[in-house]
Amino acid sequence: MIQTAQGLPVTIASAEAARAFDAVIEAFLKYRLDAPQKLKAALTLDPEAPILHVMKGAFAMLAYKAAAIPSALAAADRAESLSPNAREAAHIAALRAWVAQDMEQALAIWDGILAESPTDIMAFRLHHFAAFWMGRADVMRDVAERSIPAWGPGLPGYGSMLACRAFAAEESGDYTLAEAAGRQAVALDPADLWAIHAVAHTLEMQGRRGEGVAWIEGLKQNFAGTNNIRHHVFWHQAMYHLELGDHAAVLRLYDEGFRDLNSEVTQMQPDLYIDCQNAASMLFRLQRQGVGVGERWVELADKAEKRIGDNLSAFTLPHWMMALTATGRLDAAQRMIASIEVDGRGNTNAAQTLREAALPVCQAILARARGDSAGAVAIMRPALGGMYRLGGSHAQQDVLEQFFLAAAEEAGDEAAQRLLLERVAGRHPVAPQRRVGYAAAARAIRH
Repeated sequence: MIQTAQGLPVTIASAEAARAFDAVIEAFLKYRLDAPQKLKAALTLDPEAPILHVMKGAFAMLAYKAAAIPSALAAADRAESLSPNAREAAHIAALRAWVAQDMEQALAIWDGILAESPTDIMAFRLHHFAAFWMGRADVMRDVAERSIPAWGPGLPGYGSMLACRAFAAEESGDYTLAEAAGRQAVALDPADLWAIHAVAHTLEMQGRRGEGVAWIEGLKQNFAGTNNIRHHVFWHQAMYHLELGDHAAVLRLYDEGFRDLNSEVTQMQPDLYIDCQNAASMLFRLQRQGVGVGERWVELADKAEKRIGDNLSAFTLPHWMMALTATGRLDAAQRMIASIEVDGRGNTNAAQTLREAALPVCQAILARARGDSAGAVAIMRPALGGMYRLGGSHAQQDVLEQFFLAAAEEAGDEAAQRLLLERVAGRHPVAPQRRVGYAAAARAIRH
């Protein structure tokens, strides 16, 4: 019986093809730029391996782009036609649920796979990804802690398990475990960007800005050959510099680090959701600090306008809306609102998130752009408690909280400002007085 590197049976033609599949998984886990090429090579060795077609479908869905859905569905159909084993059939079912945007079902299927095969790192990593973008840190943490006892340093993928454990712990507020697990993973592989990223989050949440800059600077020589996740790590470095007041460093990192329009990585996927989130959220933060950003909003708005009607990534939608309104494209912004309203009419958890979280936040951004900051506050206030369902980390969600505070300040709504300051004080271990986006309001508003 042919097995994966983690000892699981796999329906595949040869040991050579199985090792090629393992190489695909490793490249996926380590955010390598050549992961798609490795998948093509594995499919050349065995074009009838069900798990390779599942991986092809997963790669399509990971882009969070509506145009990729037909490819993902075709991959699921192909995999199902190839006599998969029971575990592989479950992977196909999870992929189909993902395509249908029934994310609770997808999570349940991956969880079931892991209950029987806790070393199925493909199921684990896809579950980790999906749970994160659903705002389910509790689920990420639970599955990581239930799975990790089956692992050990001798099993390929152990470092990636540690990296995911670190990030899940950080998002759950366990910074001691997060830092320890993340540093352990980086000690095993200094190019493990998910682990580097998990520690970066931990330092951000603890206000350790100087350490954060040094952490990334000391490891960036290992970033060669990695995909867009390196942009997000540089975004974290820019966040530290923003808190330190070094706006020139932030703009340099924008142009040469995390937006870097001339890089091969950006040109391959110029409108990748997380890259555009990084960019829009940083431009908004800079402008709140009175920093001129030139014409940087324009290319983001161009991409946002082309993506109207593509609502797969709920958390990206407010960022697209920021770009459209920052460039005065209010008609396009209204078309985006209309598309969200249409897609929010369904019964899936994804449709509910669009309807109850993405829509009011985007409506608030448009209202403020039209000069109605009081209206923006009124629209967004009921959604504050459910914004976590949009996905994104605490550090990423922060831009939405800053937006609400900015609108409340412009509206002269002291009660709304106090509400927001109390909210962030309860959710973030660094006091608002020590965070540049909140410090002025915190000084002005008596608690």
